[in-house]
Amino acid sequence: MRTYTELCPSPRTIMTPGPVEVDPRVLRALSYPILGQFDPEFTAYMNDTMEMLRSVFQTKNRWAFPIDGTSRSGLEAVLTGLIEPGDKVLVPIFGRFGHLLAEIAERCGAEVATLHCEWGTVFDQEEIVSAIRREKPELVALVHGETSTGRVQPLDRIGPACRESGALLVVDAVATIGGIPVLTDEWCLDAVIGGTQKCLSVPSGMAPITFNERAERKILSRKRIERGIRPPGYEEPEGLGARIQSNYLDLAQLMDYWSPVRLNHHTEMTSMLYGLREGLRIVLQEGLASRFARHRLNEAALMAGLAAMGLELYGDPGCKMAVVTCVTIPDGVDGEAVRSMLLDAFGIEIASSFGPLKGKIWRIGTMGYSCSRKNVLHLLGAFEAALVRHGAQIEVGRALQAALDVYEG
Repeated sequence: MRTYTELCPSPRTIMTPGPVEVDPRVLRALSYPILGQFDPEFTAYMNDTMEMLRSVFQTKNRWAFPIDGTSRSGLEAVLTGLIEPGDKVLVPIFGRFGHLLAEIAERCGAEVATLHCEWGTVFDQEEIVSAIRREKPELVALVHGETSTGRVQPLDRIGPACRESGALLVVDAVATIGGIPVLTDEWCLDAVIGGTQKCLSVPSGMAPITFNERAERKILSRKRIERGIRPPGYEEPEGLGARIQSNYLDLAQLMDYWSPVRLNHHTEMTSMLYGLREGLRIVLQEGLASRFARHRLNEAALMAGLAAMGLELYGDPGCKMAVVTCVTIPDGVDGEAVRSMLLDAFGIEIASSFGPLKGKIWRIGTMGYSCSRKNVLHLLGAFEAALVRHGAQIEVGRALQAALDVYEG
């Protein structure tokens, strides 16, 4: 019979757009004893988590809770809850994950209209506003921070246009929540999906979401009571919309689970809830303004170091994400060989990219707990060495000094 070695993952400096390094305090929280999901002590932790999520999403919404599953489960839960077969959905696409939103909407039976702009750029908001008025969709689905290209889409004028037209606005903020501002109420966002494994520095496994009363009305118009828990004499109301196609991701049922009713739906991921609660506590302890400033500072130091080497940054600088920096791979350099050397010789992981950008850029994340002076300086020194080793024509010996100038300026 085969025996297996004890689990012992190698220590890494993770500088990808996710997952990122997890704060040790979160790792400690994940090891705490299990409580029953309806133990009053545990439901108090659930309430804490909802309250902290409202603060991080910068909203007064009643509904703010995590979906059990990776970030994609949150996207699916929100979109399957809000899209009925035949609904028209508008998806502006400026990178890989816009295509994902369009695919999920298609699987929900929607009539999907898409807008496209060149990767490495974002939309002028007026272009999206005009499309909303022209297409008259029931729902608009849009990525806030597109990690495949390192760009962030402005949103402040799109939400009001959706309110004017009667459309719901769903925003994928998986890569931005906790790293750059996501102003749910101020921007009139009807539903927002976040991720744990990026700027919140919690392991992948939960997808925080929030939605307002406009979205709630749509969800409740499709609500059914599970047969096994219907009270005697229950009759389904007339005029309900199409039943939500997923049971596990049924927001109508999950609302009952996260409300004071605590109606059983699934067994909550106890340890992950501990981790998320602690991660959110750390975010709010640091303060959102200070946290956003830390991400901008480390981004500036990283960019200064890369520029000092003579490397070219990819994409429109006017819409760059503070938490993802994309670097054009120099001609004649094997991008994957450089990444392998960073990992094998220095224990540092950076990312490649997808689709039309595969083999053309590296993506460097400065997110959450990974976003630190130590990590930026470590990466710049190792990156310079790896590039020289692979024949890149770069300026040597200037990157760390340029980054230090930013930190000491």
